[in-house]
Amino acid sequence: MKEELVFQMMDTHAGGDVSRIVTGGIDLLPGATVREQMHYLRDDADGLRKLLLDEPYGIPEMSVDLLVPPSDPEAAVGYIIMEVMGYPIYSGSNTICTATAVLELGLVEKREGRQRFTLESPAGLVHIEALVENGVVEAITCEGLPSYIDTYRASIHVPDLGDVTYSVAYSGGFYALVEATELGFDLTRDEERDLAACAHKIVEAIQAERGFSHYTLGDVGPLPFLHFMGPVEQVADDFYRSRSATYVHPGVICRSTTGTGTSARLALMNHEGLIKPGDRLETVSLRETGFIGEFTGTRREGTHQVVENTITGKSYVLSRAEVVVNCEDPMVECAGLHHILTSGHHAGE
Repeated sequence: MKEELVFQMMDTHAGGDVSRIVTGGIDLLPGATVREQMHYLRDDADGLRKLLLDEPYGIPEMSVDLLVPPSDPEAAVGYIIMEVMGYPIYSGSNTICTATAVLELGLVEKREGRQRFTLESPAGLVHIEALVENGVVEAITCEGLPSYIDTYRASIHVPDLGDVTYSVAYSGGFYALVEATELGFDLTRDEERDLAACAHKIVEAIQAERGFSHYTLGDVGPLPFLHFMGPVEQVADDFYRSRSATYVHPGVICRSTTGTGTSARLALMNHEGLIKPGDRLETVSLRETGFIGEFTGTRREGTHQVVENTITGKSYVLSRAEVVVNCEDPMVECAGLHHILTSGHHAGE
């Protein structure tokens, strides 16, 4: 028989960012925690990420979330996030999509009104509030990671751009934050390619000049992300809106504003004294989709004022599929898959 590997998947999107939820067909991974399972996947089984984000199955703008058993009894489900740049420990859009899939799959019973449950990400427990109306998951509110400003309004010389002013926040990854208008952008969809090229130049310049260290995680690698910030509009006493765009990889501007990008922006607004606990910021993407971040409070962590926040968005189910991988296909690399796919143990028999 020809060698085929099979697993189950649900495609979803939040704000335009497609998250591919792997729901079945993957073996239990080694590791006592979701974080340790993520490390195993990253170091010994990266074939799943590459398969679903490369041609012919996917594109780099997508992401993948693998459902795994949680290690904490408080959590209903664990999940591991995979993106083109690797394995982030947290993502707002991926969490919104995963929480929706968990409800649609019945792993957590869907109930009318507001309900709460907990997921386990590689970053730890994530508390979820879901709003269900007429059987439809209308909104997911998840915790953003505690966020803080590492660097405020530094300047760097960038080839072809000149001197660029930027701040750096940590919100699940290190983000460079830049004012879009200072770089000549209105944050409209026709600027997408130019935004990606501009962000790449700035990120490369920052990476070449300096590194960043988290106050508990230590060195988490080179700064990977950049968030373009549009002007802030005050819509109500406690509600603000701003156009935004997030760069995550060469050539890739996220379809959504991203949850971690929104958390980073809240940290900056708090640092500048522009918001108070209870205030909300809606970030609006190039495609007119939005996430709402709420600033819920602060605490001290050493020398840092850390911003606590939540992110609210809606995810849509796009498809439910059985994925068939033909290892004879010259465009497919199966080497990093055999040992984690249940069907791989029987392939070719």
